[in-house]
Amino acid sequence: MNAVTSAPSVTRVKQSATTRGLLACGVIAGPLFVATTIAQAATRDGFDPVVHPLSMLSLSELGWIQITNFIVSGLLALLGAVGLHRSLGSGPGAKWGPRLFGLYGIALVWGGVFVADPAFGYPAGTPDGAPAEQSWHSILHAFAAPGAGITLLIAAFVFARRFGREGQGAWRAACYAVVVLDVVLTVIAIVVTDYRLMLAGGASVWLWAAAVSLQTLRSSR
Repeated sequence: MNAVTSAPSVTRVKQSATTRGLLACGVIAGPLFVATTIAQAATRDGFDPVVHPLSMLSLSELGWIQITNFIVSGLLALLGAVGLHRSLGSGPGAKWGPRLFGLYGIALVWGGVFVADPAFGYPAGTPDGAPAEQSWHSILHAFAAPGAGITLLIAAFVFARRFGREGQGAWRAACYAVVVLDVVLTVIAIVVTDYRLMLAGGASVWLWAAAVSLQTLRSSR
């Protein structure tokens, strides 16, 4: 007798109102973080988005805005991850997709709780260049950006497999495209020392995560 093997099926769960609300939180998280960050970078006195990373918006008298942005957006992403967990059912990505989105949310909260050090002339009166020594909270803050970025890049591959199993070629291609876009922009940003490109790369994966939550919300109704 010939053994017949079949690929794991992909199922989704009919959503309750609570689950839809959780997914909506995931939809809001990325756009909220990106929009709030860009608005501050464009208007904050003394802040130069070319030479100052977005984390430094947490400094100065208005730093509480970016700290709140980190924490609120991270909590929304965490709630969205719970919504994904309750919606994806079975198949590729059903377990690790929500877990990776949850780690992304934790990384954002982490970035708000632990603040970077003043540097490169910001806030006003800070000496140019990097500080001679980093504070403990700045060292911990340094894990936030790579933590959020790497988990979402891995999640993109996880969801690409799921979308491929579902026959959603455009979504699968978008998962791979966002990985390439983020990596290329980040590398160029490091080479030319322009943090605007790094922000653009990060924004692409944050908005991709929001789009996945929105697609899950719409497709499971």
